[in-house]
Amino acid sequence: MQSLHSARAESRHGLLLIMLAAVLWGTVGISTKTIYQLATTNALSVGFFRLATSLPVLCFMCWVRLGTQMFRVSRGDLALMALIGLLTALYQVCYFGAIARTGVAVATVVTLCTAPVMVAVVSATFTRKRLSTITLTALAGSLSGTSLLVLFQEQAKSCGANAGGIGLALVSAFCYGMVTILSQKMAARRDPFQSLAISFSLGASMLFAFAWSQGIVTTYTPQAWMLLVYLGTIPTAIAYLLFFNGMRSTSATAASISTLVEPMVATLLAWILFGERCTAVGFLGIALLGGSLLLLYLGATAHLRGKGNIGTDPDVP
Repeated sequence: MQSLHSARAESRHGLLLIMLAAVLWGTVGISTKTIYQLATTNALSVGFFRLATSLPVLCFMCWVRLGTQMFRVSRGDLALMALIGLLTALYQVCYFGAIARTGVAVATVVTLCTAPVMVAVVSATFTRKRLSTITLTALAGSLSGTSLLVLFQEQAKSCGANAGGIGLALVSAFCYGMVTILSQKMAARRDPFQSLAISFSLGASMLFAFAWSQGIVTTYTPQAWMLLVYLGTIPTAIAYLLFFNGMRSTSATAASISTLVEPMVATLLAWILFGERCTAVGFLGIALLGGSLLLLYLGATAHLRGKGNIGTDPDVP
């Protein structure tokens, strides 16, 4: 019985870590908007510096924890880290491209709402485990809440649907979902500092090559540089460390649903700091999303049937 209580506690703790990471990710939009107001730059340049400025923190902490062991990685794990880095870079490039073509609201709702569905389908296909009723209910509620939250903002009324932008957002969602699935696999085998330091180093290199070909911006005001450093350290290095640690005891599907906290936080911050208005339907979306996430969290205490792994058991989120 003690092991069941321990499993439930670990699952709840993992969900809290992932939700906290999503809260930090929710500050990215506000920070980026401020950077755009302070300097003439582009999304690719900001995306590159976001990854690049996270590396000193990740590499230093990885060295403190592992020393020379940080460089000892099997070929299989190195390939997996490279794939995570590539998908992370591709996720950002496609997301930025979708924003340019179809606007922030549409790009956000397509990317963040379809990613959990893709994760659920891929996870169910490979693990052959059915999703619990609680997880399915939380998935449906969170997707509906996010749609109401994003698409019924005042700013969203002027956003149009562009086929190319929608396509890029779907590719971005797929990459984002695959990063979630691969992160769960890597979290069980490697120290999160090592995984992130290597993955982000490779991802930053790939993104730099792409940004350089498009014209990378390196001139910023001191305030803009401070925000770039903030983006790299808090909502990137620290947030992804929380995310990787949370993935140790949480299923990929539950994790992808939990990250929908991000648009809720971003919308509330935009409303508080920039006066961006949210309609009554948008606030209904916030309530629906919050209730779904609470249901997912409480579901971690549901009765466990059998001795399945906490991340794949059908009755555990």
